[in-house]
Amino acid sequence: MKIHEYQAKEIFATFGIPVPKGKMATTAEEARNIAADYGRPVMVKAQVHVGGRGKAGGIKYCNNADEAFANAEKILGMDIKGLTVRRVLVTEASDIAHEVYCGIIIDRAAKKPVIMVSAEGGIDIEEVAAKTPEKIHKLHVDPILGIQGYQARELAYKVYSDPNTANQAAKIIQKLYRCFMESDCTLAEINPLVTTPSGEVIALDAKINIDDNSLYRHKDFEGLRDVAPAEESENEAREAGLSFVGLHGNIGCVVNGAGLAMATMDLVKHYGGEPANFLDIGGSSNPDKVVTAMRIILRDPNVKAILFNIFGGITRCDDVAHGIVKAVAEFKPQVPIVVRLTGTNEEEARVILAQSHLPAADTMDGVVMKAIELAKVA
Repeated sequence: MKIHEYQAKEIFATFGIPVPKGKMATTAEEARNIAADYGRPVMVKAQVHVGGRGKAGGIKYCNNADEAFANAEKILGMDIKGLTVRRVLVTEASDIAHEVYCGIIIDRAAKKPVIMVSAEGGIDIEEVAAKTPEKIHKLHVDPILGIQGYQARELAYKVYSDPNTANQAAKIIQKLYRCFMESDCTLAEINPLVTTPSGEVIALDAKINIDDNSLYRHKDFEGLRDVAPAEESENEAREAGLSFVGLHGNIGCVVNGAGLAMATMDLVKHYGGEPANFLDIGGSSNPDKVVTAMRIILRDPNVKAILFNIFGGITRCDDVAHGIVKAVAEFKPQVPIVVRLTGTNEEEARVILAQSHLPAADTMDGVVMKAIELAKVA
């Protein structure tokens, strides 16, 4: 689950990470009032789940409340990488003497959290990783022992030469790690972590992603979810018990089981196609799940063919076939559909599909190649 910067800063503050004062506004008038209360220069920052806000004009410096009003009016409603800005963060502006990057993710290969710091703060860390990876310093943390004080200080001294600044940063790194672990984050990032001319180290920006699987432990976090239009499909899939991730291809894939889904996508790539999504309907035989899956896939205008690849173990092939027929009748898709069903009640499923003029393919290779062929024609 992605949350906005203003929400991430609120969480940071509960862990003692220093952040500038700030409040969220949904109108330009609210932005003006917040800036007037602060009585000093502020930043008006677009709140959308995407990077590159500054380059898109979604972050503005404002000398006074009237400028905050004018800039908020421009930013609200702005389109940034396909997302509409519906709220802004009005936060006190800070003078910057120095900035670094600090972030934590899970290194799945090492099976440990990894803390990363870089003197190249304030720019996309992906760009630094691609062009100058040697500028990123990493520390893998034992999840049982946690980060020790000396480890945090060693990491801080990789990017700071002043002892006072490094010690402040080391404490922030420890607090960020605690935030990451206790909040069940998949990402906790400060970019930039800035030093002011007076020597104070503060988190000028904040980014947190939270593991959806942990939300039962964080009932207070569920209210933080902001479902943007671009994320509606993922949210609908989650509520229906489906696993969905949108991609950039043109073959819509509906599969049961994560392993089979990955194998299907690999095969689509192998034969020269591009999957439009990962969509796993799971082990349930509920036909309504298939209807929901079809609705989600048909939202994507790039989809030129829909591929069903079902292995009937717990899932009954005839129930899936009923779901496909129901979905076709309801949505009347204008793209071709190809189906492979094998396993439990396979023969019954074939009869159901044949009655609706949806013949089932015999092999996985065959159904994938047919989907790619039809997608090229569509």
